[in-house]
Amino acid sequence: MLKRVGCFLCVIFAVLPAPPGFGGPAQPPPTATAAPRAQASGEEKPDEGIPVTSDLVKRKCGTCHRADEKGRLTRISYRRTTPEGWEQTIKRMITLNNLPLEPAEARDVLRYLADHHGLAPEEAKPAAFEVERRLIEYTYAGDKDTEQLCTTCHSMGRVIWQRRTKEEWTLLLEMHRAIYPGTDTVFRRTVGQRRQSAPQAGGPPPDNRHPMDKAIEHLSSAFPLTSAEWAAWSATMRPPQLQGRWALAGYQPGRGPVFGQVVVTSQGDPNSGEFTTETTFTYARGGQTVTRRGRGLVYTGFQWRGRSTGEGTSFPIAGVSTDWREVLFVDRDWRHAEGRWFTGAYNELGLDVRLHRVGADPVVLGTAESMIKTGASRQELHLFGANLPSNASPADVNFGPGVTVDRIVSATPTQMVVSVSVAPDASLGRRSVMIAGATGEASVAVYNTIDFIKVRPQSGLARLGGGAAYQKQFQQFEAIAYAKGPDGKADTKDDVELGLVDALWTIEEFAATFKDDDKDFVGEIDAETGLFTPNVDGPNPKRKNNANNYGDVWVVAAYPRNLGRDRASDARPVKGRAHLLVTVPSYIMFDQPEVAR
Repeated sequence: MLKRVGCFLCVIFAVLPAPPGFGGPAQPPPTATAAPRAQASGEEKPDEGIPVTSDLVKRKCGTCHRADEKGRLTRISYRRTTPEGWEQTIKRMITLNNLPLEPAEARDVLRYLADHHGLAPEEAKPAAFEVERRLIEYTYAGDKDTEQLCTTCHSMGRVIWQRRTKEEWTLLLEMHRAIYPGTDTVFRRTVGQRRQSAPQAGGPPPDNRHPMDKAIEHLSSAFPLTSAEWAAWSATMRPPQLQGRWALAGYQPGRGPVFGQVVVTSQGDPNSGEFTTETTFTYARGGQTVTRRGRGLVYTGFQWRGRSTGEGTSFPIAGVSTDWREVLFVDRDWRHAEGRWFTGAYNELGLDVRLHRVGADPVVLGTAESMIKTGASRQELHLFGANLPSNASPADVNFGPGVTVDRIVSATPTQMVVSVSVAPDASLGRRSVMIAGATGEASVAVYNTIDFIKVRPQSGLARLGGGAAYQKQFQQFEAIAYAKGPDGKADTKDDVELGLVDALWTIEEFAATFKDDDKDFVGEIDAETGLFTPNVDGPNPKRKNNANNYGDVWVVAAYPRNLGRDRASDARPVKGRAHLLVTVPSYIMFDQPEVAR
C-alpha cells in the first residue's frame, strides 16, 4: 500500500529549542555585487554561490557535497528556496541517500538553510499560494511551454519558490529524467505536438528545441540565484521583534468575517525568532468565540510558520483535526502580517488572516454587515477594531454622502454598534468606513436590490475517503450577492460585490452521460452552510460495474433561503451554481508540515 510521502519524517521535526545566535548573515553574500544584466542572462559566473558557514551543515552535508576554497558546497550553495523547499530536500537526502540526521540536527539544518539560502520577500510572495496551501487556479505569466512541462506533475508553485544557477536548473531537470521514468515522453508529448516545420508569415523562425533546453533557458533567466532583491534583503535581514498585541481580521469561506486579537510572546532568546501565541477571535455572523494557543517560528526574517490548537468549533466536521497550521508573511515594518491558517487532510479548510500591531492609536478592522440598503433607516452596523473610542459621537463615524449616522448604540474598545439611515438616492457602491483618529480598513456596500448571486468557488474539488487509509477532502461553498453596476448589466466590470448571504444549498445532476446518476452517490451538501461532505471511497455495488462513488454535479444556491420569513422580504429569488468534481483520494501526498514545529 502506498504511503503518504509527507509523513515519512514527521517525527524528526519535533518542537525543539531554536538554534542559538540566529541573527541573519553577518554580511551580504558574494553575489550581492553582481550586475543586473549578468543576473538576468542566466550565464554562469565564477563568483556565484553562497558560502556555507554552519559547522553542522558542513559536517552533515559535506560528505557528499564537497566544499571549495571559498566554503561553497556543491549543489547547496547554488540554490535558494523556502523552508518548505529545503525540507523537501532534507527528506529526500534522508530517505534516498541514507543521511544520518537526528531530529534536533534536522531542525537546525533546515533553519540555517532557510535563513541563509532563502528568498527575499519580493521573491517569496508570488509563491505564497503554494506555502499557504490554497486550492486555486494559478496562471503562470512566464513561458507557457515551461509551465505546461512542470504542471504535468506538480503545481507551478514548486518552481517559482526556487532560485538556482543555470547549471543547477540543468541538473534539476536531468534529475527528473533520471528518477522519474517517462519524463522525456511527457515532455515531448506536451510540447512536441506544437512543433512547426516552417515559420509563420512574417513571424520568427520556429523554435523546435527540445522542451528541456527551452525550460532551462527560461528558468535560469526568470529565477536566477543572484538577484538584487536577495542581495538587499540578506544584507539587512534580522530576527523580527513581534512580541506584543496584534489585532486580527480574518475571513472564513462560508462563515464570513472574524475579528479578535493575538498576543505574541518571545520564547527564550529574543533573537531566536521563536514565539508563543494566544489568540481569541469572534465570528461576526453568529457571535461564536474561539480561543487558541500556539507556537511559531520565523524563517528568513519574515516567514512565519506556526501551529496552534484551541477551543471552539471553527470547522464542525467529525474527524477534522483541531490543530491548525499557520503561514504568515510579516511586513518589513513589523507592524502587519497576512496569510492563511488551515487544517484538513488536504489543507482545504482555513481562514484568510490579516494582523495589525496594536499600539495606543485606534484601529478599524471591519464590519459584521457587508451591505446597507437605500431608503432604509435604523440599520445597525457592528464595527470591529482595537482601542476604539468609548465616547464617540455620531459625527465621529463617517460613511460618506447619503448615509447618516443617527446614533451610537454601544461602544467598547473592540466593537462599536451604530445605527444608520440611507437616503433613497444615495450613490450605490462600496463605501469606506471612517472613525475619527483611527487607522485601518473597513467598508460596506450601499445597494437597492440584490440582482444576482455567484457561488464561490466556481469550480470545486472534493475527494472520497473515510476509511482507515485515506481521509476525505471537503469542499466549502458560499453565496456572494451582487448588484448590477451603472451599466445595468450582470457579469461586467462595474458590478458591485455586496458580500456573503445565507442561501439554500442543493445538488443537481451535471448531465455528462446517458442516465447519469452521480448526484445520488458522490456525497451530500449541508442545506444551510454549503459544506459538501463526500461519500466513502471504494467500489459501490449499487452502481453500475461496482463503480466508485466519484462523479461531478452542480452545486446550486438559492437566495433568499426562506423567502416568506427572510428579513429581506422584498428580495426577489435568485440562484447561482458551481461545478463540483468528486474524485478518488490522493494516494501520494507531498507536504511539509514540520516547518512549523
